[in-house]
Amino acid sequence: MVIGTLTVDLLLGDVRSLKQKRGVVRPIVAELRRRFDVAVAETGALDLHRRAEIATAVVSSTHGHAVEVLDACERFMAARPDVEMLSARRRVLDDEDLD
Repeated sequence: MVIGTLTVDLLLGDVRSLKQKRGVVRPIVAELRRRFDVAVAETGALDLHRRAEIATAVVSSTHGHAVEVLDACERFMAARPDVEMLSARRRVLDDEDLD
């Protein structure tokens, strides 16, 4: 079993309120779930209207597949025109790491 996580810090474009932030972040979270079949949530910067932290997790049988899915999720968020990716942190744990 392999567990992969990706945490991305995003700077949101022309957002002036937490309500507008929800309108940007929710579609990103929903599309990541739908397109890549991963667990995903907004995990940080909840009270800041121009920043968002989105965490993604995947469980796979192979290391390569987990990395592939996380790469695709990162590319998807980086390609969004309404956000700027400030940082991305990734961790992949194999069976040996989980003991």
